[in-house]
Amino acid sequence: MVNLTFKQLEAVYEVSRSGTITKAADVLHVTPAALTSRIKLLENDLGLALFDRTGNRLRLTDAGREATAAAARIQRGISDLAETLESMKGLHGGRVRFGAVSTAKYYAPHLIAAFLRDHSRVDLNLVVGNRAETVESLRSYDIDIALMGRPPADFGAVSQPFGPHPYVMISSPDHPLARRKLISRGEIAKEKFIVREPGSGTRNIFEYFFNAQLLPPPKVMIEMGSNETIKQAVMAGLGISLISAHTTASEIESGRVVELKIEGLPIVRQWFVVRRSDRDLPPAGRALWNFIATKGSTFLPSHVASQHHSHRRK
Repeated sequence: MVNLTFKQLEAVYEVSRSGTITKAADVLHVTPAALTSRIKLLENDLGLALFDRTGNRLRLTDAGREATAAAARIQRGISDLAETLESMKGLHGGRVRFGAVSTAKYYAPHLIAAFLRDHSRVDLNLVVGNRAETVESLRSYDIDIALMGRPPADFGAVSQPFGPHPYVMISSPDHPLARRKLISRGEIAKEKFIVREPGSGTRNIFEYFFNAQLLPPPKVMIEMGSNETIKQAVMAGLGISLISAHTTASEIESGRVVELKIEGLPIVRQWFVVRRSDRDLPPAGRALWNFIATKGSTFLPSHVASQHHSHRRK
């Protein structure tokens, strides 16, 4: 049986994070020689190399990645236990690390504010990123709960839908298509598009729209990394964009952009609250999960674009 200790796993984890023995030793308050010996003993005991030592930087092997993942789970379990015990003593409300894809930032602050009004002693940390970044944070145990449009499928996750998420096509008010009552799918493929970066949920929906209709993807595209930049570009007349209706509700309502009437749109997906399946949430995390599952839909912006502009054109 392998004589495995948490200190050994911690050593592998910190070296992988820091990139060098010297930096990791400084973080763990040991000498580089002692840290090297700790890792070597583990490798000898396992009969497997945990690091690829070619080049200037240590890189994890497959066995090393398994070890760092185990270390992260143990560290998170210890933290969860501490928070649970503190909550049982009534000392504080606990801590939640909360992730959200960037499209959710248009309603997530209001959701959080409402939750904290009822749970004022909870320490909540919000991290916003694109879909790929949020999934990776969940995978590496850096966040407890995430808001996203499509749960990850490459590791164990528990998810629950809590509200609809429509995607619409927008243009500037003076675009040639802006006053058309219905636009065919084939016709729209000839336009210049402004799109999100690869890895974002919005980009995935954009690609799905054309693939599902067996249409050739647009040849002329402008790629931008944020919804706000995309909206400004659309208003400036640089092109049209397929975007979450929740990110552009105020611009459509004010007439700064127009929702185009296109066959097959809007595409309606779901918002999900997601967590890893291999760990239980601490009390504060369970409270946030239940709040989102039961009340999250009330914080989603209404999709009123079609009704609004139909009314404006009468």
